[in-house]
Amino acid sequence: MNTRSIIFASIVGIILLSVLGISLNSEDSHDNKLRIAYFPNIGHAIPIVGIEKGFFETSVGNTTKIETRVFDSGPQAIESLFANSIDLAYVGPGPAINGFLNSENHNVKILAGAASGGASFIVHPKSEINSASDFAGKRIGAPQIGNTQDVSLRHYLSEHELKTADRGGSVIVYNIPNPDIYTLFVKGDIDGAWVAEPWATILETELDGKRLFHEEELWPNHEFASVLLIANANYVKENPDIISNFLDSHYRTVTWINQNPLDTRIVFNDFLDSHLGQSLSDDVVDIALSNLVITDDPLPDSIHSFAEKADALGYLGRNGYDLSGIFYYFDTNHIEGENNT
Repeated sequence: MNTRSIIFASIVGIILLSVLGISLNSEDSHDNKLRIAYFPNIGHAIPIVGIEKGFFETSVGNTTKIETRVFDSGPQAIESLFANSIDLAYVGPGPAINGFLNSENHNVKILAGAASGGASFIVHPKSEINSASDFAGKRIGAPQIGNTQDVSLRHYLSEHELKTADRGGSVIVYNIPNPDIYTLFVKGDIDGAWVAEPWATILETELDGKRLFHEEELWPNHEFASVLLIANANYVKENPDIISNFLDSHYRTVTWINQNPLDTRIVFNDFLDSHLGQSLSDDVVDIALSNLVITDDPLPDSIHSFAEKADALGYLGRNGYDLSGIFYYFDTNHIEGENNT
């Protein structure tokens, strides 16, 4: 079994526990707890470093127990927020927007940013994709349908007057987990993949893939929110001090990561080794991290732009959408809903 298969099997095991409502350090009562979900990806460096270094635990204090759940996709995290089995989650803009629009009383809110950029289109070495015009008739991998990379891929195709096979066109899109994309890439069963880090760098460095472009190159100012911190609004209202302290540690973790990239790599690989039983090469992690901007800025303009793209694809329903109130803002005394973004 190769490294990626071992990591995939470990992720599946953790996800199964999460789906069953069992955290990595679980008790039954929700009293004095903060339950946080995130992915085992370098784009989720803030929660991984914040938890592994003890920054989050120190900030919220001894009276609040932090529990963690690890998922492989944003929709899984949103379902857990809806089920009230987690309180906070780090997800991409697609799940964040869908969570807000589909939650009761718009109960899913964005608290802060966590990362910008970090997704790329990687071409298989035997494929002849050199530009958008070469996508016709090709087989492309992307994560779960409605996922952030899936929306970006389909919008890119639409912009270049290309249709997916399910809509009468010639581009075949496989919406499958990142480890399965890796497997198909190995076999040559896909021509390219639109994936987040570290998977983009893995395909490039381990499988001789060609990075056709970084997704941020397609965005104004070369930046877009790729990971966001979202919350169950009821938990925020009921626990303002916990959230205030947690956000303080979130911001401080951003600073620590940006000042300590090599130590961040060590923490990330130690996390993979302890939780998934396998780590990545130093080069892969260093390159992947360099392709990201770790930031607490949620880049609101990119959220609204992403919603427009998702809506054009029919992902936000038939009756239009309204993102008013999707953001919370934080000051030193309290947290309030923001009603005009």
